[in-house]
Amino acid sequence: MPYMAINLGGVALGVAIDLMFLIRWWFKEKHQWAALIPYVLTKLYGMLAALAGLGSISALGAVAWLSLWGANVAGYAGLVWGVGGNAPDVSRAQQLVLTDGGYVIVFLFTAVLIALWLWAPKVSNAKIFFGAFSGIAVALSGTVAGIAAVPLGSGVNLAGVWFDQVFR
Repeated sequence: MPYMAINLGGVALGVAIDLMFLIRWWFKEKHQWAALIPYVLTKLYGMLAALAGLGSISALGAVAWLSLWGANVAGYAGLVWGVGGNAPDVSRAQQLVLTDGGYVIVFLFTAVLIALWLWAPKVSNAKIFFGAFSGIAVALSGTVAGIAAVPLGSGVNLAGVWFDQVFR
């Protein structure tokens, strides 16, 4: 099983990305609420991808693991070598249990995200990438995993039940 832990530096990097996009939203995008929607939705997707995909042998699991690894390395470097701090492990989450229908919904969300990346010229690819990356970076921390796992997993499973009933 691949390494599925986040250190404090990785979480700090995810939060730093959030702060940078909030500052951009405030000053460059003139705090228009609609400008936050792509970033927030892709952040939620990143959390869901990390909670659902990590630990599985899948393309989503591999991308989530690679992002988690990158967040850990960059965050560790920033905290330890950048400012002289420490980067202890702060993981508290396990893989999210999804129903078969829940995995269908994650698959459909992934397809929508790829389509937005490729064909939505008004949606910034940076918002999509960094939103998903920061979601993966913070998803496994103790506080976020506890708060996000239940509503994200329950919502996706509920939508999956609906999907399963419609197409069965």
